[in-house]
Amino acid sequence: MSKIDAVLLDVGGVFLLPDHERMVAALARAGFDVDRSRLDQAHYAGVSALMTFTEGDREVWAAFNRAYARECGVPEDALADAVEHLLNEFATGAVWSRVVPGSVEALGELAALGVRLAIVSNADGKAEDRLLEHRICQVGAGPGVEVDAVLDSEVVGVAKPDPEIFEIALERVGVSPDRAIHVGDTPGADVDGAHAAGVRPVLIDPYDRHSELDVVRVRSLADVVDLVARANG
Repeated sequence: MSKIDAVLLDVGGVFLLPDHERMVAALARAGFDVDRSRLDQAHYAGVSALMTFTEGDREVWAAFNRAYARECGVPEDALADAVEHLLNEFATGAVWSRVVPGSVEALGELAALGVRLAIVSNADGKAEDRLLEHRICQVGAGPGVEVDAVLDSEVVGVAKPDPEIFEIALERVGVSPDRAIHVGDTPGADVDGAHAAGVRPVLIDPYDRHSELDVVRVRSLADVVDLVARANG
């Protein structure tokens, strides 16, 4: 892999996962007692169902929640009801509040390597506030890791996989596409969008769900630190 000058990063599945308490409560309303140890894995099962992605399409998120519920052990004949409860829970907002263990520390290690850093997230206009609230990162000095830019699709008016959101990020950090990577967990948004922008995608795949994809896969953001260090060594 050639030298890496910038790392673009998704939020969901990279830094934040759905809150366990809220997911348990949503599925309880559908009549299911969920094994909490399966909840993080259920998220990655959900995004693995999104091989194509259109922001704002309700069926995209129905597909995510259908796979999520299956991974939690919900039987096929009860999926429709469980999906409705999950969709309603996500619609209330602020569900993404479980910080991925080790992710903030890994972001700090990336910053220490001297690469430019930008967040590129399909979000609701509150990504920057959420990242600051959880002390993950911010533009400029603050309680989290300092990054160069935070791009929230609702704010900039374009969403992944549209290459324009990556192009805006690259312009903000002053790096050409061939010297950047994008780290995300959703093939249809992150991998396809990065490819369309000429950026090398790196897929977070902690449960090895995407062995069929021709893409660099890592288990965690700590693996990205190693990848960048090797490329720039």
